[in-house]
This record gives sequence, structure tokens and C-alpha cells, in this order.
Amino acid sequence: MMWRARYGGLWLALAGVMALGGMVPEAGAASLDACVASIRTEALKKGVSRATVDKALSGVAYDEKAVRFSTAQPEYKTPIWDYLAFLVDEQRIADGKAMAKKHARTLAAVEKAYGVDRYIVLAVWGVESDYGQFRGDFHVPHALANVACSGRRKKYFRSELIHLLKIVDRGDVRLSDLNGSWAGAFGQTQFMPSTYRRLAVDHDGDGRRDLVNSVPDALASTANYLRKSGWVTGMPWGYEVKLPKGYRGPSGRKKRASVSAWGKRGLRHLDGDSLKGSAKAGLLLPAGANGPAFLVFKNFNAIYSYNVAESYALAISHLADRIRGGGPFKTPWPTSDPGLSRAERLELQKLLLKAGYDIGEADGRVGAATRAGIRQAEARHGMPQTGRPGRKIYRALGGR
Repeated sequence: MMWRARYGGLWLALAGVMALGGMVPEAGAASLDACVASIRTEALKKGVSRATVDKALSGVAYDEKAVRFSTAQPEYKTPIWDYLAFLVDEQRIADGKAMAKKHARTLAAVEKAYGVDRYIVLAVWGVESDYGQFRGDFHVPHALANVACSGRRKKYFRSELIHLLKIVDRGDVRLSDLNGSWAGAFGQTQFMPSTYRRLAVDHDGDGRRDLVNSVPDALASTANYLRKSGWVTGMPWGYEVKLPKGYRGPSGRKKRASVSAWGKRGLRHLDGDSLKGSAKAGLLLPAGANGPAFLVFKNFNAIYSYNVAESYALAISHLADRIRGGGPFKTPWPTSDPGLSRAERLELQKLLLKAGYDIGEADGRVGAATRAGIRQAEARHGMPQTGRPGRKIYRALGGR
């Protein structure tokens, strides 16, 4: 599941600067054709029908964007306060509450069947595809063929492509519905094909495990994944705590101790009450000892496995709490320049365009052109040139 989350729909929403590529030379096209032909042969040998193979792999052309994404890394590292501002904004919280009501019966049934907190499942759905509104920009079979032939980890992506063809062959998902990430993640909760074959479930009882068009299947499959990853029914993911002044003790998700042991180190509940209990927890300090602090339990690790990123697990956990009715973190992030919500990022782009900066279309996605425009605007306003979509430049340009 690691590659699914790091390079899936969420990656496309938060992707940083990527180097620009060019046209594929004739030799490269010939190499791609030969590689795709070998994948066709392997898929047939592994039992995929000729009809599925022919339809899925016909017309595969070089996809510079998919190959570029597979070989490059973003040069911009997102601060945790930007990451949370983007993923846990008021719109996503409101939409989550609406979805909790709309799908209450399904969520209750999924929670009962798998023992996983319905709000955590909702939050994964909200982050991975904005509750089904965003599925990805790539036709997955063709994107996977490109990265299996030209990207990094070719063997891995080749295997994922064959898994995908088997999913189609089984009748779970139509080829025309396979829009997702360049790395192969697809569906409303963005499963990689191998994970899909292993853990997707048919919750609506129609005989198909369809995580693209069936909300019940997508939610139940996510709960099944989390259960298999060690989710403990009835246990919280964690909670915010108060550190003693000048805390220099141990921290880290893996450095676990009993809640009582953390209490003896000076940590307290936010209301000042002492910490007591035998449950094992780690101390998460995503912005260091001067920012919010959290005791995280085994269920946090189950969420972490979905993306293999602590920032992601914290976003899911916090969004779930906000949908449930909880409030924002009590301890502020240690920054004088907070992050922007999705609506504010879109507004920032509009303000940049209005001020004459050529950043292309205002679409809410902050990529290379937007960051370049921000740097130019920061220079004009006498600010350090970071290219970061923060509140200071937003307000300098007229944002509220």
C-alpha cells in the first residue's frame, strides 16, 4: 500500500516541482512497444484473457508526465501546518459530516462488520478522493505500462499492471472506469491493484468488488485494510497532550511506553489532569516540542500503514475527529505564517493572476508555476522568496 498512497491521488493534489520533460525519441517509442509486447506475453501466460490484454494495452503511447512523476521527487517539502490546513479544511469537514449522514446505514454496517471506527474510514475516503469527487488524471493501464517500461521500480509496476488486468478480467471494474494515479492507485479510496486483489470486498452483494462506483465496497474495503493492519476495536488513535515546559524526553511513534509512564515524565491531559493507564503509546511531535503533541496508540500505526507517513496518519486522525464533532488542536503550530485551505489556495492563485503573475490557470493545485509566481510576489513585497502558499503572501496580495 505504500506506493499507492505516496504516489496516488493525494500525491497529485500535493505534488511539488517536477522537472519538465520532452518528446520521446523514435528509439524510445520502439523500446516502449517492445516492453509492452513483453508485458502482453507475460499477462497471457499468467491467465489474463486475450480480450482483456488486447483492449487494455492497445494504443499505449509514451506518457512523459507519468514517467517524469515516477523518476522525480518534489523539491518542495510541505510543512506540517500547510499539509493539515490543506487536508483538514472546513469544506472537507463539512462534506464529511454530510457524507456521514448520507451513508449512515452503510457506515454502521461496515463498522459492525470490521470493527473499525466509521469516522476514520470516512476520513480516508475524504483525503484520498475528496469523497469520490476526484479519482486521478491518468488512465491507469497506460500509465502503469509507461512506468513499468521507463520509470523506477520497473519490476514492481509490471507486477501491478498484471494485477490490474486480472481485476478487469474478473469483471470487478471496467477499463473505462480506470482513472487514477500514474502509479496505479485507483478507486474512491485509492488502492493499488495488488492490494485491491488481496483486500477489496464486495459489500453491496452484487458479485463485484467495485471500489470505483460502489461506495459500500470502497468503505468496507478500507475498513478491511485497516483491520488487517492491526486496528483494535474500541481503542482511540490517540489524543493531544500537554508537554511540560522544556521537555527533552523521548519521542517518536515507535518509542512506546504506558500512558502512566508518560505521565511520570510530566505529560498531562490538555485540562491538566494526570495521565494514567497501562495502554502503550508513543509520543508524536510533528513540529517539535514547541508544537502540538500527541500520544498515539496502535490504531495510529494501522492508519500509518495506509500511506507510510506520520503526517498522513495525523491528517486522517484529525479529520475523523473533526467530522465526529471535535475541535481544532489546542496547541498552535510554531509558525507565524499558517497554511491555507483549498479555497484559500485557489483564491491566492486568482490574486496572483489579478496582480499580473503568469501562473497559468487557477485550479487550486500549487505546482511549479504557482510557486514561481509566489516567489515573484514575495520579492515585490520585500518578503523572503520561499514560493510557499502561506497566509502572509495571501494577505499581502489582498486575501482576507
